Amino acid sequence: MKISCTGKTVLVAGGTGGLGRGVSLAFLEEGAKVIVTYRNETEFQALKAAAGVQVAALEGMQADVTDASAMDALIGSIVGRHGRLDVVINTVGGYAGGLKLWEMDPDVFERMLDLNLRTGFVLAQAAVPAMLKRANGAIINVAAKAAFDHAAGASAYAASKAAAVAMMDCLAADLKGTGVRVNTVLPSIIDTQTNRKAMPDANFAKWPKPEEIAQVILFLASDAASAVHGASLPVYGES
Repeated sequence: MKISCTGKTVLVAGGTGGLGRGVSLAFLEEGAKVIVTYRNETEFQALKAAAGVQVAALEGMQADVTDASAMDALIGSIVGRHGRLDVVINTVGGYAGGLKLWEMDPDVFERMLDLNLRTGFVLAQAAVPAMLKRANGAIINVAAKAAFDHAAGASAYAASKAAAVAMMDCLAADLKGTGVRVNTVLPSIIDTQTNRKAMPDANFAKWPKPEEIAQVILFLASDAASAVHGASLPVYGES
């Protein structure tokens, strides 16, 4: 199925990271105007190079997605310049594992909540009012298989991802009938260079690739998914 995003304005939070880069490139390929947030300037320059002829449709903002005032300003700027914000995708996240709960530094717990939960909250608070004005929009939050698969040594990570799923479910209920849709994607371990380096003995072929997950997100953001609201879609590959 061919999905066109021509004319859509898309914000990809964390749009230069392992998953975010694949998502950003997928939306550019389908004709969207893509605005990414990033922390690393080198990663943004690499994304611009990879965008090729679509680079003119790419914008970037170096920003902290946990900062509510920064996200309010960014989304206000997007709507002011483009007249609309059609899609928000949150690919920001972090992992801390191998830590028994009673041995964990509280700062690690707070960091997981910031990266995996607070980012989705901040983005939704900033974006939903703009989408409600047009009675149209799509929010896709990336959680993880760990939201339901609770392994030893991953209490903070799993808790933050489970909370993110619950939060998006509640947001979907809040927005029922408004024209603004909310869905969650649940990848397993993603085939990125960072994960390969962390788990060199794993079978990488079983991990879903960023490009594969991006296709699921493209669908959820498209008019073809107009009946999909409040869903949590597993993208586990063969793992």
